[in-house]
Amino acid sequence: MSGHDVESLARIASAGDLAALNVLLVTVRPEVLRVCSRLLTNREDAEEACQDTLLAVARGLPRFEGRSAFRTWMFRIATNRARSACRRNRADARTGRDDGLADISELRRTSVVAMTRVDLLEALKQLRPELAEALALRDVVGLSCAEIAVLHHVPEGTVKSRLHQARRQLRIRLTA
Repeated sequence: MSGHDVESLARIASAGDLAALNVLLVTVRPEVLRVCSRLLTNREDAEEACQDTLLAVARGLPRFEGRSAFRTWMFRIATNRARSACRRNRADARTGRDDGLADISELRRTSVVAMTRVDLLEALKQLRPELAEALALRDVVGLSCAEIAVLHHVPEGTVKSRLHQARRQLRIRLTA
């Protein structure tokens, strides 16, 4: 399903059409899971964040104002849910809480990776929204520059410029 179709489906679903909502959630689930999986090392955590995201999308869709593309809004929710899972994992590792699913060395390794990813997310938050969104859509979600241009209603050259600026600013922030 194309980005335009998903945007149309989101508008219909936000008006209260439950069938459209179901199709929308099934359609975007693989993308949401991909985002969560790239931000979380544990598959179960990524699945949980994905489900949390889809639930938040379903509940929040009637209030979605369309100031950004639906996918941009959805990816922001997914990123926030994944960030929350990272924080929970870090807190669990610090307190030594072990629910029998992983040994302490696994929790420590996951915590280091999660902290690195949280650092990246924090650096992304410091970028202008249009830069961070372009970078996330390209490097996390895997959309092409042309697809991002369509989503954001800007020329492809603008997307490339935003990507360049975002990567340069991130490099500075992460190496400081």
